[in-house]
Amino acid sequence: MIANPVAQSGRGLAAAQRVWKLLSDQLGDSVSLAMTKSAHHAVDLAAGAANFDTVVAIGGDGVIHEVSNGLMALPNDDRPKLGLVPVGSGNDYAHMLGVSSDLRTACGQLLSAEALDADVGLVNGTFYVETLSFGLDAAIALDTMDRRKRTGKSGTPLYMASGFDQLMHHLDSLSYTVQFDDEEPVSGMSITFAVQLGKYYGGGFNICPDASLTDGLFDICIAHPPVGKLKAAVVFMMAKGGKHRKVKQIETRTASKVRIEFSEEPPAQVDGERIEGRVFDIDVVPHALRVLRPAP
Repeated sequence: MIANPVAQSGRGLAAAQRVWKLLSDQLGDSVSLAMTKSAHHAVDLAAGAANFDTVVAIGGDGVIHEVSNGLMALPNDDRPKLGLVPVGSGNDYAHMLGVSSDLRTACGQLLSAEALDADVGLVNGTFYVETLSFGLDAAIALDTMDRRKRTGKSGTPLYMASGFDQLMHHLDSLSYTVQFDDEEPVSGMSITFAVQLGKYYGGGFNICPDASLTDGLFDICIAHPPVGKLKAAVVFMMAKGGKHRKVKQIETRTASKVRIEFSEEPPAQVDGERIEGRVFDIDVVPHALRVLRPAP
């Protein structure tokens, strides 16, 4: 088990200790617990876990992102399964997999789980498991990091507060050229541009309701201007329940490979973590991680 002790505003330590007790009561001394000490430490811990059958990430989407990158550094035959116990502010990957946010329930789900051969995304050399976005939605995700520290909010309330603030003050359009798979490149303008493996971002916003973790495809959602502040707020609220696709400014499609070049560096996030650049090469790695999910 790899745990982020400062997840959920410092509650990660107590959660990790409780999870270790719950699992070790069932599995004995075959369970070990490692605490992250700094950013990216979970990458190294997971990359050094080839002798384990399963690596369980305890924390939010950030620690899951790091653990998955560490596991992907291992050869396929040496790669442990990935399990998770969500202890974060968003928990979008856990939501996608159906993993409970209740610690005892999540541990029970782990003990009876089945393995899913899940796709992984790769953007400019960084792997991701759920979400990649550019523009307003990325700016919201990045703003939530500071806002969480200031307010102690988490999940949807945190994202909503940040979202309305960004909508009112940073409703910016970005110029881009994109190539999907082997199609001809096309240019356009976007307010948001999401390249998803899973359905969710921002603590449960259903941005790509048809997304699958096993189909070898990204689900893509682009919001085009012009959109005024009032309409943007309405679309933002509609996205919580996945109802935004009926709006004419919303474009959706699928692809297994995407290359995006922005005219200037956009706000960008991958699994809730900042990513920098102006040109992004994005590929699906099909069925790359065996991820534990609750058995039906």
